[in-house]
Amino acid sequence: MAFYSSSSTSALAALAVLVFAVHLLPPATQGQQQFAPPVSEICLGCICEAVSNCNQSLRCSGDVCGVFRITWPYWADAGKPVLAQDQPGDDGAYARCANEPFCAARAVQGYMAKYAQDCNGDGRVDCHDYAALHRLGGYGCRGNLDQAFRDKFSNCMVQVAQLNGGQV
Repeated sequence: MAFYSSSSTSALAALAVLVFAVHLLPPATQGQQQFAPPVSEICLGCICEAVSNCNQSLRCSGDVCGVFRITWPYWADAGKPVLAQDQPGDDGAYARCANEPFCAARAVQGYMAKYAQDCNGDGRVDCHDYAALHRLGGYGCRGNLDQAFRDKFSNCMVQVAQLNGGQV
């Protein structure tokens, strides 16, 4: 019975990631140039799930903010994305961006665009590499992920693949 409950909880979390991912990045409006971000919405969702359970009530705590638990240096390396009313140098611009899921996702995309690399040595740059980059940083991604993050991330990827017809 406990296994079924855990499995159901995992499936619900994966479904939440899919819903979050579908609505995470707003579509480009007419006249805006479209670009292919390095990280898929589903990958962003699983990173979010692994790092914070995508808890949108999270704000700043210590040196991390928002659902992606972004630090100021991470945000700066990402190109200092901001909300529409902000400029990168404005007081609080980092926290406002990191605490707002769409802006925070842009920060993750910017960071990954800057540091994209094959962290696990499998010959390709994929979501597993992006998860390692997010958790361990652009210069430390070949290190070992902590067990809790690795388990949550892997479970999310498996559950999403099952719900999404094998595609992640």
